[in-house]
Amino acid sequence: MLKVGVFGTGHLGKFHLNNWKEIAEVELVGFFDPDDAIAKEVSEKYQLPRFVDAGALMDACDVVDVVAPTNHHFDICEMAIKKSRHVFVEKPLANTMNEARQLVTLAKESGIKLQVGHVERFNPAFLAVKDLHLNPMFIEVHRLAEFNPRGTEVSVILDLMIHDIDIILSLVKSDVKNISASGVGVMTETPDIANVRIEFNNGCVANLTSSRISMKKMRKIRLFQKDAYIGIDFLNKKTEIIKLKEPQDTNVFAFDIATPTGKKTIAMANPVVPEVNAIKEELTAFIQSIQNNTKPVVSEIDGLMAMDVAHQILEKIGNNTITQ
Repeated sequence: MLKVGVFGTGHLGKFHLNNWKEIAEVELVGFFDPDDAIAKEVSEKYQLPRFVDAGALMDACDVVDVVAPTNHHFDICEMAIKKSRHVFVEKPLANTMNEARQLVTLAKESGIKLQVGHVERFNPAFLAVKDLHLNPMFIEVHRLAEFNPRGTEVSVILDLMIHDIDIILSLVKSDVKNISASGVGVMTETPDIANVRIEFNNGCVANLTSSRISMKKMRKIRLFQKDAYIGIDFLNKKTEIIKLKEPQDTNVFAFDIATPTGKKTIAMANPVVPEVNAIKEELTAFIQSIQNNTKPVVSEIDGLMAMDVAHQILEKIGNNTITQ
């Protein structure tokens, strides 16, 4: 049984604690949090020992779960890797590209497993289409959230958009050719709303809009590829597929349309979306990668690639900023 220590028990950290307690293959040995009030609450609620020394907690466990603010990711991960501990770290992988590259190098040299918490990979609406042949050539993304001071130590790009960057990079098997971006900080000193266009060498184009100052919530991605449209609603856990009807297609709603090349039959389907706890799924998958010695679903390389694109976006936004 693998022993797990959690670093950071704020809002998201508590979700992790709840889910670790439900995973049979692990034992929660304790947590580290510098906030005395939060630590007292967590100790009492979860009946879990608080470690006041980060190194001592790492020495007591096999797996380190990093749910601390982004600016602490590198120090905690570096210490854990040097102690040969497996690491699960929330997105983004690190605060800077240099830190992220160092963690990738350390992980490779040590041979430990490192997974980055891009939880949308485990969203049931996304899992519902994972077995389809996805080869999008145009992607439209909207991720909108109401303002919340939590998480504003980083820009909306690293806070919200990076989820969709990771999803897109996992779908488009091509290198990035060009990035255009604009954004503005409204409530904070970093961009709170941004619009981005990513062009890939294979011709695919992705348009992304992210905002954390919206009046309504939205987390949708629309994929357009030859003969098919796939809509994924991450927020409401719904998926829809519209495509040319194949002879083997059954149990779908179909209708005919006239096109310049003749009549086409269009099929519409709503795949069954599994009832999945995405956080529990990602933590379980990480434990399985350790037990089976397999590559994590979202590896440190995936985390680095998502960060690289995110920082290119931030650089483009910075270059477009008009000084007063």
